[in-house]
Amino acid sequence: MPTPVVDLQAVTRTYHLGDVAVHALAGVDLTVNEGEFVALMGASGSGKSTMMNILGCLDRPSTGRYLFEGVDVAERSEPELAAIRSERIGFVFQSFNLLARTSALDNVALPLFYAEAGPARRADRRARAREALAALGLGERERNTPSQLSGGQQQRVAIARALINVPGMILADEPTGNLDSRTSNEIMELLRTLNREHGVTIVVVTHDPSIAAYTDRIVTMRDGLVVSDAPVRHDDAAGPPRAAIATASALPTRRDQHGGSRVGVSWVFALMVLAAAAQAIMRNKLRAILTMLGVFIGVAALIAMVAVGQGANAAVEKEIENLGTNLLVILPGATTSSGVRGGHGSASTLTVEDARAIPGAAPAVERVSYMVRQMGQVEYEGQNWTTNVQGVTPEYLGSPTGRSPRGAASRTQISRAPRSSCSSATPWRSRSSAVTRNPSAPRSS
Repeated sequence: MPTPVVDLQAVTRTYHLGDVAVHALAGVDLTVNEGEFVALMGASGSGKSTMMNILGCLDRPSTGRYLFEGVDVAERSEPELAAIRSERIGFVFQSFNLLARTSALDNVALPLFYAEAGPARRADRRARAREALAALGLGERERNTPSQLSGGQQQRVAIARALINVPGMILADEPTGNLDSRTSNEIMELLRTLNREHGVTIVVVTHDPSIAAYTDRIVTMRDGLVVSDAPVRHDDAAGPPRAAIATASALPTRRDQHGGSRVGVSWVFALMVLAAAAQAIMRNKLRAILTMLGVFIGVAALIAMVAVGQGANAAVEKEIENLGTNLLVILPGATTSSGVRGGHGSASTLTVEDARAIPGAAPAVERVSYMVRQMGQVEYEGQNWTTNVQGVTPEYLGSPTGRSPRGAASRTQISRAPRSSCSSATPWRSRSSAVTRNPSAPRSS
């Protein structure tokens, strides 16, 4: 009894576009046995693409069951479905989907990167890809990129890539849609040879009856239903052309695959990433150099911005410190007589003992200085100015406002000028105290 590879049981698929429900599949029953060559036909909108997605484990049915090689696809997780797609299903696309800057050999070997049972060594992967290309008549084209190959050769590379993991089924979506009639016939003869000589199960989606005639069974769909499922009669005596048989005769059988020991999957994946990165860098040297240059410039700019920010912050802190924000000046009281208020110092409310008691009462105070201020008139060479003259003790020189531009405490010398050059008058005098706060001490109210 034939073994079913695909078994669809009352499968439906409904898409919701807002409030509208689109029934792409409406209860499909279909069985594809091992070694069959089936064509899936139908007009646009008949459900062929949806059927293809479900068969390739790219989508799940809304209702019903899909058994692939006896496994219920709906019950599998996404990583398990990815493993099925990687190792048990081969895809052949209308537009080939080859990596443009990668050689034919590396394009064919690409699925082995992701296959858990594939070889870990790059040399083994390339050897298997080389065998697949030689079997399809492209042994001399393994180093060519897709742009250096014709449409038929690119499709042969895509078929070799689909066969590299020896899948249980090949899904070909319009494999001859971008080819001329002569090349299309060659590709279909090749697929028929793979089916007859090696028992590869193939499902072809097409709208061309001449392409479907190469298969052994045509399934026609309309409005999400299978409306026809009929076999195709061939002249068995003629058989496929000898050229096609000779081309595919060297393909390895399923029993020849996945031999030997294998390291852990994580280690293989790491090697795959490193190998792919190295190949990408070698293929795009200028782009890699420009990317690294951009990274260096970005890092350097970030470091410069951080340094400028820190320098600006330090400069602002220094400027604020020089403004004397830690300096507190305590002025003596003033008296009022006959409605006239005297200036500061007219009342003796601040004494030396008061200043000496401040550090003991307030731990936040770092030092206490005495300050004497007076208003006077200064005359020099026939000109005079009214100014404020202050006298302080040495402790004041340690406060933020008493520092020199270089940060060191400066000394003030007061000398008597010649009578002819400068003179001053003292209309009033005031004595006060300057208190400097200790930055490390806690604030007190």
